[in-house]
Amino acid sequence: MSWWNFTKAVFHGEHKLAPMTWVAAVATVVYTISPLDFIPELFLGPLGLADDLGLWAVLIALAAKEKSRYEVSVHGGEYVKATRLS
Repeated sequence: MSWWNFTKAVFHGEHKLAPMTWVAAVATVVYTISPLDFIPELFLGPLGLADDLGLWAVLIALAAKEKSRYEVSVHGGEYVKATRLS
């Protein structure tokens, strides 16, 4: 199942995201664009991006978990083992 199909399912209401995923998504975007920062880029340069990247990593992990949950629901509750493309 592709990310594109998962995204369409979310926007068309076929899959409901967990409330925590929505909260994390909104918080990540707001924190990234807000001028307030735990580790300011102004003083620490590229190291200041670490907190922003950490939040995006958490959001990506939550999105991957939601996608897995969607795949299980589409396949009738069966676990589908992913195969590696080589």
